[in-house]
Parts: sequence; structure tokens; C-alpha cells
Amino acid sequence: MNTMEKQKSLQTIGIVGLGLIGGSFAKAYHANKQWQVLGFDKDQSVLELAKLSGDVDDLLTKQQLPLCDLLLIALYPKASIAYLKENAPYISKDCIVIDCCGIKEEVCKECFPLAHQYGFRFLGGHPMAGRHFSGYKYSTKTMYKDASMVLVPEHLGNIEDIELIERAKQLLQPALFGRITLATAKQHDQMIAFTSQLAHVVSNAYVKSPTAKAHKGFSAGSYRDLTRVAWLNEVMWTELFLENKEPLLYELNTIIQSLCEYRDALASSDATTLQKLLADGKHCKEEIDGKFSR
Repeated sequence: MNTMEKQKSLQTIGIVGLGLIGGSFAKAYHANKQWQVLGFDKDQSVLELAKLSGDVDDLLTKQQLPLCDLLLIALYPKASIAYLKENAPYISKDCIVIDCCGIKEEVCKECFPLAHQYGFRFLGGHPMAGRHFSGYKYSTKTMYKDASMVLVPEHLGNIEDIELIERAKQLLQPALFGRITLATAKQHDQMIAFTSQLAHVVSNAYVKSPTAKAHKGFSAGSYRDLTRVAWLNEVMWTELFLENKEPLLYELNTIIQSLCEYRDALASSDATTLQKLLADGKHCKEEIDGKFSR
């Protein structure tokens, strides 16, 4: 099948950034066989590898952008905004653009006006899946299977955005998400400060204990679970943390206050208070698990 035949018979997805996130999307859509996959990455060697493996059919250029039914931007927040500002004039009015950044308020604030100006449709997006290794070589076609995809419309509940979300759900089917979660940009950033960013800070700080260097032979599941995300991309996470500073500071202050309560109970050998603190945490976990299991 030549390129022109593909353009006529298949839907086309453009993916900007072929790291772990973009690469996994490319592999998932390539496996679907109903899509032509166009890709771009600033690292030419990554792009060549993606083309050589067959996960990307062709280079995503300004000339190819008008072909896209779906455009996924899988870059850091500032780079995502810059890409859309530069390339918005070339995007088809029939195209849905979704960013894949880990924060939403700053990205959506810049990108919704661009969508209005140039006539395409934009949704904030955040695929809730990943691995602690980054880069295209660690991407997989099943990374998003049964995971949640957060979508952020401009006006949650607006009839036009409801229709847009339904269309986006159809276009995202090859990724095999198990759930589509809707939120405002502010709600997303507040939640992600707790569910993701705080976990990365705590894990990264935890392994700085001098004791960690001698853990071999003394550690099992608890250590592995708590340290899994200590290995991170410090450039990306610095940008994400600073862009979401206020929600993350709230979560950090909350956990610091709780840790001080445990520390003070230990320091004073206050068994009653310590037992109550531990029981309170256990009950919180039971309540959360029960809530999410229904």
C-alpha cells in the first residue's frame, strides 16, 4: 500500500515526541493496523529507529500535519506549548489535538486560545501510565492497556465539549485505555500533586538516607515499592514541580505535618498517640480502598 492509498483508507495520527509516552502511542496505533502513524522527534536517531521498526510510517512535517485526524503532543510542558504555537496554522480544522503533559493549567491556558484562533479542537490530556525508565526503547504497545486517560475540556459539561470528548474516546481506542477520567485543569493539577508528584518527591528523598547504601539483604516489597520512582528524569520533574508549585507545596506541608506527629510521639515514647496515628492511617487506607473498589 503506497502513501497515497494509506492517506485515503486509513486514519492518521501525528505524534510529536517519541519518548516513553509518544513511543508507546506509536506502537499501540501501529499494532491497530487501521492507522497511519506519522512521528516527529528532535533526536534523529530515535526517529530513524521508530521508522526502522515500522512503528512510524513517515515523518510528521508541516506538510503532513493537515492529514492528521488526531495529533498527540508528548513533550515537556513548555516545549508542548512552543510546538503548538509554531505549528497551529498547519493543523486541520477536523483534527483533535491532545497534549500528554503531566500538568494541565499552564498548558491549557496557552493552548485553548490557539485552538480557537486556528479552528481545530484541543483537549488537555494525561495518560496515567508509565515506567521508571524513559525513552523510546522502553516504550511498549500495551503500556496504556486498562490505564486511565485524563481528558481536560475547556468547559466541563458544555454540550460541544461532550461531543468532542466522545469523538476523542473513539480516536483513542487503539491505546486500549480502561477508563477516561474528566477533570478541569485545576482539578487535575491538584490531584496529580498528590497521586504522582508527592510520591516522586518522597521516594527521591527517602533513598538519601545513609542507611540505604547498606540495605541489601534487609529489604523486600516495602523498600521496592517506596523507592521505585526515586529513579526519575530530573529535568522533566523539575519543570513539572515548578509549574505545579502551589498544589505540590500543599501536599508537602500536609505530609511534613503528619510526619512530625509520628516523630514527636516516638521521641516522647507516647505509645497511645503513636498507636492512634497508625490506626488512623490504616483506617484512611481502608476507606480509600473501599471507595475505589465500588
